[in-house]
Amino acid sequence: MPITWAYIRMMGHAGLKKASQVAILNANYMARRLEKAYKIVYKDEQGLVAHEFILDFKPFKKSAGVDVVDVSKRLMDYGFHSPTMSWPVHDCLMIEPTESEDKGEMDRLVDALLAIREEIAMIERGELDRERNPLKVFINNICKRRFKPHRKHENDIV
Repeated sequence: MPITWAYIRMMGHAGLKKASQVAILNANYMARRLEKAYKIVYKDEQGLVAHEFILDFKPFKKSAGVDVVDVSKRLMDYGFHSPTMSWPVHDCLMIEPTESEDKGEMDRLVDALLAIREEIAMIERGELDRERNPLKVFINNICKRRFKPHRKHENDIV
């Protein structure tokens, strides 16, 4: 509680209001960039989201055999830890850009999600195999670059 209290105390009323406004702006910026590629659930009448937004991956299970776990693992290849998965809605990702999120990082995440959506589209068009594709065959380039095996048997793990 001391960190939370200190943050609230430091920000004050005006600072907390501004932080909330920026978080809402960030979420809507990202949602707008993604709305043509993904279904976004729980938008208001004007098509706006709150400080977070939820991407629905259910349609891709049938069309491409891809689920939210596949997308979450693929995000690791782009250097991202998966956003909140399957909560509060099953087969969805909840993305919550905070007030301190850098626009460059938000764009990088959106670009990764758009690239992943194109991979899903390639599966849907039959250009990639439903089972042997970058979303199903977990590459995790980050692990291969950062963790070099020290013993022969570790090659099988990495």
